[in-house]
Amino acid sequence: MHTERSESVRIDSAANPVAPVAGPSDVLALVTSTSPWSPAAVAGISLAARWGSNLTGCFVDPSTRMLHGADVEPTVLGLLVEPPIADADAHAAFSALAQASGVAEAMWAVSSTGIAETLRHLGAWHDLAVIERDIVEASGLLDILGEAILGSQLPCLILPPRWNRELSFERVVIGCNGSIESIRAIHAALPFLQMAKQVILIDGDVRGSNTADGRLPHFDPFIYLLRHHVTARPQYIRASSDLAGDILLKKAHDAQIDLLVMGAYGHSPMRERVFGGATRRVLEEADIPVLMQH
Repeated sequence: MHTERSESVRIDSAANPVAPVAGPSDVLALVTSTSPWSPAAVAGISLAARWGSNLTGCFVDPSTRMLHGADVEPTVLGLLVEPPIADADAHAAFSALAQASGVAEAMWAVSSTGIAETLRHLGAWHDLAVIERDIVEASGLLDILGEAILGSQLPCLILPPRWNRELSFERVVIGCNGSIESIRAIHAALPFLQMAKQVILIDGDVRGSNTADGRLPHFDPFIYLLRHHVTARPQYIRASSDLAGDILLKKAHDAQIDLLVMGAYGHSPMRERVFGGATRRVLEEADIPVLMQH
């Protein structure tokens, strides 16, 4: 069950001129193929050109993509090695393609270690990662790609398998339940949201104990978005984590949404990643780009 807030709040644009949020300064694309260029490479170039961002294309060696982070010994990592002579053509081609598309600064790197370690390392100096969901086999989706998303704490734009369309952000759905993860995701998504013509806010209205008892200020996503000149259409739901994932996917399908924004929820007991139901469901089933952040 959900209810929809019917009233709208408008901001006087003359008294409050729109101050666009700057896009990410450094965009990372995890590249899986160079001939043809993989979807993450094409999308990363498009975003970097749109925002005037620096761009890094990082090719992850196929033989190491299924490595679990705990299986990699840091002392023998060949992380971000200089492109070998055989890869010089790819390096030059990537730079040429990026520059022809309007990207001022593009660099190329090769990683010969696992995705989680690669993303954790590169995440230290990037603001957004573009990743193809099928960079790993389906059997490693949660353990490997999921670990990378959670471990890097970097906003990640996850492209669905076989993505071959231009990116569009005219219609966006946001899933928010009041958690730190969902708040971070909304904050990271502001450059996308300010390009949107329609934003739907699915608000689970779940507060942590510190906000519920008044020890911390309450975050109101609707008001926060208004402050950044994004007028969202809120809807409220009461559902379990598993059902929340289905609701987000159904709303995205019914409204022909271009982008889904949500937090990535999970924790790690010993060596296993345990994901919240909504995160797991969306990561496995979404057929549109999803912006996630832990």
